[in-house]
Amino acid sequence: MANDSAKISGKTEPGLHIDLTRLPSMFPPVDSMSDDDGSGALCISRRINTAMLTDAYCHGIFPWPFEEESVLWCSPAERGILPMEHFHIPHGVKRMMKQNRFSFSVNRDFGAVIDACASVPRIGENGESDATWITNKLRKVYREFHKMGFAHSFEAYDNETGELAGGLYGISLGGVFCGESMFHRVSGASQFAFVRAAELFRQGGVRLIDTQMVTNLTGAFGAFLISRSEYLELLGRYGGRPIDFTALFHAQNEHNATC
Repeated sequence: MANDSAKISGKTEPGLHIDLTRLPSMFPPVDSMSDDDGSGALCISRRINTAMLTDAYCHGIFPWPFEEESVLWCSPAERGILPMEHFHIPHGVKRMMKQNRFSFSVNRDFGAVIDACASVPRIGENGESDATWITNKLRKVYREFHKMGFAHSFEAYDNETGELAGGLYGISLGGVFCGESMFHRVSGASQFAFVRAAELFRQGGVRLIDTQMVTNLTGAFGAFLISRSEYLELLGRYGGRPIDFTALFHAQNEHNATC
């Protein structure tokens, strides 16, 4: 899709912006990739830590483990994005949101969310499921990333049972939110959490959700593909310091309680 980055207009919120793409990096430059095999694979490592995660996300790279001990670092030629100004809620989801089936929370149980996401096979570029997507090594480092304020979870709890029914997690980079994975145990729960999370994103100044790929679900909400170079331009324009979504959520609740 030619020049789809032009679909995003305006400026990022004051105080959030840093051109992340200009920071020094331990990874090879993504503009050196040939994309001959279409995988977006940049390099491979035997270890992963929070410094590597921070560096990677700041430069449009994300980890894709293909076995327990190894991590493939990727920056695909095409990237799925969902600009907030193009975010729309499908009619069926709108009806579900009015049914009072779920309650929303932020960072209430990050560990439970990533563990649940780990049980859901991820569909790779070849259309096949990858059962090793969120390995034990990855879960450990993302929990540390969560404590640092980069990784956030958004949960949907079943109002009848009080149990965790669905949710998602991802990485906050100022005006860019990098969605990583979602799950549901009750139909509609992940969509509910996604819609409520998007409300917080708007409030916090997020301009763009990085969906990595375009799936049936993200496509229904408005996601589309752009080139790597367009994505890096947007990351440089809108990326910045992590947003404290927990504080934002509590402030929103306090405001609603007084209205």
